[in-house]
Amino acid sequence: MDTRDIHELTAAYALDALDADEAEAYAAHLGQCERCRADLAALTETAASLAWAVDAPAPPAPLRGRILEAAAAERATVVPLRRPWLVRATFAAAAVAACTAVGLGVWAGSLSRSLHHERSARAADARAVEILADSASRRIGLSGGNGMIAVSPDGEGVLVVRRLPRAPSGRTYEAWVVPRGGTPKPAGLFRGGGAATIVRLGGAVPPGATVAVTVERAGGETAPTRAPIFSARA
Repeated sequence: MDTRDIHELTAAYALDALDADEAEAYAAHLGQCERCRADLAALTETAASLAWAVDAPAPPAPLRGRILEAAAAERATVVPLRRPWLVRATFAAAAVAACTAVGLGVWAGSLSRSLHHERSARAADARAVEILADSASRRIGLSGGNGMIAVSPDGEGVLVVRRLPRAPSGRTYEAWVVPRGGTPKPAGLFRGGGAATIVRLGGAVPPGATVAVTVERAGGETAPTRAPIFSARA
């Protein structure tokens, strides 16, 4: 698994959606990667807030237990025993963060667009976690693929695919939302190639709509040019 692939596992790791080998590989990588530690911290904070929010619907029992355990550990400043390396990583991350704060004062102008992109990506990942953890979200298995879609009560959708091969050179995966009797609408581009691919779909997913994925040229299309490789009906 190359570095580009393992960076994409953060949201799946936060959801405990990796198998044992994948989780072990990601944990080893996490001790060396400041970017992934920051991403994981943001996603874990979002998941913990779901567990402690009074008005939120209760997540599924297994997921609720994991979220409560993580949130309780965070509040007590106790690191879970299965991840002892996080003690060292926390102190290292704090030192790096202090240096980064000074550096940003100098490089703010050149980094502003990059930082905005990172924040946007993290916000999208965090919302995807919320939708997947919400017990009120509808979950439909994929036809032709190993995964599912989750649709929140207000129509926001998330696509989850396991072990999707990386798109061929010059090509990309493109998601579509197809309203019943309507025209396909582009809903997101992604490369695949990771153990778990999680995509927050652009646009609403109305009841009865079909979410489909095709392989298109790099950059995407405004309308599908090929038959779907997998789909699900909301």
